[in-house]
Amino acid sequence: MLKEEYKVFEDKMRKSIDSVAADFAAVRAGRANAAVLDRIMVDYYGSPTPIQQIAAISSPDPRSLVIQPWDTTAVKSIEKAIQNSDLGINPQNDGRSLRLSFPQLTEERRKELVKQIRKYAENGKVAVRNIRRDAMEKFKKMEKASEITEDDLKQMEKDLQKLTDESCKKLDELLAKKEKELMAV
Repeated sequence: MLKEEYKVFEDKMRKSIDSVAADFAAVRAGRANAAVLDRIMVDYYGSPTPIQQIAAISSPDPRSLVIQPWDTTAVKSIEKAIQNSDLGINPQNDGRSLRLSFPQLTEERRKELVKQIRKYAENGKVAVRNIRRDAMEKFKKMEKASEITEDDLKQMEKDLQKLTDESCKKLDELLAKKEKELMAV
């Protein structure tokens, strides 16, 4: 029973790391990457819809993306959604598709993006530590209710701390990799 409880918290920490990795993927480094569009929702017939569900996205060259909606009436709403997003790119509309050209990042913009990803990583670490705290509270309650022994509690504390440290280390590695990618010219 104790192992199942531990597994739940381990999965939650893994999901936190995955969430930060997804946040990092949405931050563009000098190359065009369809992941930057993941968070943009388009008002499609009155309901917010991800771009990937209503259009084909391709990258004809390293600095551009082409968005081809399956329904050409959606071109205008996709264009509007991209303009209203924090992407900072103005799409070129040819009536049937949209082209996004990604300019070379300036040094200033790179530093802003590094600050942004550091914030994401820190939020991920906070989430991991909150999961550890919740787990500790749960195990302490179990010990109080005599469901587990004091030795079990001590072992769980050690295991949780080790898991927390490993998760934070993974987040640091992801951050270092993304930072290097952003600062590469």
